[in-house]
Amino acid sequence: MAKKKVESCAFCGRPANQSEVMIPSGINPEVYLCAECADAIHEILNEFRGTDKEKKSHDTPAEFKEIPKPKEICKFLDQYVIGQDSAKRYLSVAVYNHYKRLSQPKEDDVDIEKSNIIIVGPTGTGKTLLAKTIARMLNVPFTIVDATVLTQAGYVGEDIESLLTRLLQAADYDVAKAERGIVFIDEIDKIARKGDNPSITRDVSGEGVQQGLLKLLEGSIVNVPPQGGRKHPEQRMIPVDTKNILFICGGAFDGIERKIAQRLNTHVVGYSIDQARQRINRDNYLSYVAPQDLKSFGLIPEIIGRLPILTHLDPLDRDALRRVLTEPKNAITRQYEKLFAMDGVKLKFEPEALDMIVDKAIEYKLGARGLRAIVETVMIDSMFELPSTTKKTFTVTADYVLEKLQSSHYELNKNLDIKE
Repeated sequence: MAKKKVESCAFCGRPANQSEVMIPSGINPEVYLCAECADAIHEILNEFRGTDKEKKSHDTPAEFKEIPKPKEICKFLDQYVIGQDSAKRYLSVAVYNHYKRLSQPKEDDVDIEKSNIIIVGPTGTGKTLLAKTIARMLNVPFTIVDATVLTQAGYVGEDIESLLTRLLQAADYDVAKAERGIVFIDEIDKIARKGDNPSITRDVSGEGVQQGLLKLLEGSIVNVPPQGGRKHPEQRMIPVDTKNILFICGGAFDGIERKIAQRLNTHVVGYSIDQARQRINRDNYLSYVAPQDLKSFGLIPEIIGRLPILTHLDPLDRDALRRVLTEPKNAITRQYEKLFAMDGVKLKFEPEALDMIVDKAIEYKLGARGLRAIVETVMIDSMFELPSTTKKTFTVTADYVLEKLQSSHYELNKNLDIKE
């Protein structure tokens, strides 16, 4: 008797000649399943098993083979960041406590709350570098996001929830892993409201963003768009619980020194007024920063309360800038020495040349970033010429630095003294 011809899939009705293969049923030999339906069932099973695995990972605390101690974290930061001992201590303890909180057994009666951090410091003092350096040694997902592109929902820009998209990408879209991560929000001062009084009109890129950040910082389940950007109704969202995500915020807060100085001058009363004012270090008002100064600058009280740890970065003085040029593992001079070594040229900087570069950076008040810009200006001609020559050594002298700066937009004005 001839074998009965398979006509269609029992699930979707697809004809046999339109499918790669027809799979027979183990129970009824006359029932067949097409390859396309089999693939769809396979995907559904994988998604279900992945969700089940994710639930199990939520139930058990994260296990770390070796939790770095605060002193170990601080010592690692010292290799890349010069100075800023106070900020390093705060960050080291915060990261260490974050690890311990993740390792806490679920049945424990005491629920350890997270302590988000806000770092205040002038531009070029190492806020972003501290974050990038910590990311090198962590065993949890870490991402750096920029607050300047965020706007309130419904307006041009990126939704606030999209900053968690970066964290998901750092965790390879493993939600359970991302929910144990650390987020560094840079330029937090750029979302300050424009005045100290509540807004009359909607401040969609300032106060509106701060209000949207509240639920993320506090800890709640947020629907995150997988690819970032704007959310739309038909898009598949990924729910992320931010309860165990540590947030570190950083900003320059340009002009906050005036708010601090005003507070210090008005709060000093009594017979010891002169002695109290003499104790104030007027060269570094940021060391006296307090939550009320952030409120005066434009952060709303609700967001200040969700960032309980407040620390500052000191402005870089001449000695610190000089050390930044040569001491860290990724020092600017070492980077250029490596670049020249790739062309077979040994590069050397004379101490007097480095001193002149530092003096120029102080003059323009650009911090450590100014060093990079000035060294690039000095070295651009040699990087253009030397690869085409047979020279094996090159020494940067003070006269060479002076010549290149005078021929560029960093022209020294020492020869243009105006006599009054």
